[in-house]
Amino acid sequence: MKVAILGAAHQHVDYALTEVAHRDELELVGASEPDPDLRARFLGKLEVPLYETAEELLSAHDVDVALIAGIYSARAAATVAALDAGAHVLADKPLCTSLEQLAQIREAAARSRRHVSIVFEKRFYSPTLALRRLLADGELGEISLIASTGPHKLNRDARPAWFLDPATYGGIAGDLPIHDIDLVLDLAGAAHGTVSARTGRALADPKVGIEDHVALLLHAGSVSATIEANWLAPQASEVHGHYRMRVTGTRGTAEVDWAFQRLTVTTHDRATWEPPLPEAPRPAQYFFDALRAGRAPEITTTASLLATEVALNAQASAGAGGEVRSF
Repeated sequence: MKVAILGAAHQHVDYALTEVAHRDELELVGASEPDPDLRARFLGKLEVPLYETAEELLSAHDVDVALIAGIYSARAAATVAALDAGAHVLADKPLCTSLEQLAQIREAAARSRRHVSIVFEKRFYSPTLALRRLLADGELGEISLIASTGPHKLNRDARPAWFLDPATYGGIAGDLPIHDIDLVLDLAGAAHGTVSARTGRALADPKVGIEDHVALLLHAGSVSATIEANWLAPQASEVHGHYRMRVTGTRGTAEVDWAFQRLTVTTHDRATWEPPLPEAPRPAQYFFDALRAGRAPEITTTASLLATEVALNAQASAGAGGEVRSF
């Protein structure tokens, strides 16, 4: 199975590199990145041909799987090019930065009949796997409410210019809260609902053009969720990003702290306890396991496009003063 990296603006190129290192059936055939600094930083040590554009790479190699991890605004074009070349797409989030780009990807996926899967790795973290087991066993009853928070350090001085520019970054709703959007949709088993959001800029810094905080209200099936995320975490925080989530059911509640690998549970008939956590797989392992078995990956094309659609609608809602948008 021939693998290529199309765009390298984030360390998440390791999603593909780690799997290539663990699997004899995978071969990395090439990588591309237009920006010479990013190419040197993330691809410079690879012993494969390097290209400036995805189109150059795809014309030179047959590719079975393309990892998309470039500058956010450039990811849609690389995704469409990969799909049209007959490759499955494994993508870092965000997949794209506009609803128009998303429509192009949806059309390309339909005509190519290839998978598009965003690596929502929080699905496979140990606390999430333990939470799913609790829900499957009925410990929490029916889910009613979900509340999540995701403060992150901006680390402004280390950020490239493209990251701080809305034209290339897109919006905060498509970047930070999309993991939790995906989890809410998946846990609720919902394909339709409504979303509204508010965003803002608290940092009085002319070099930071992006919004630095967002709050969403998401109704997914019978579940209501509040999701907030921001680039305002204190620099002295122990971790870069501190994602946490509370799941409230009819029989109890569970609180997930991914940064510190904890799951605490309280039910009507049992005081607070911490269930044992299973071992977590590698972030992209699910995708290649599925391809090898000839089945769709757990994070399907439908799920990947839906979470992206909801996140982009949340960003659009914020731009329209918080209007409610359906999906």
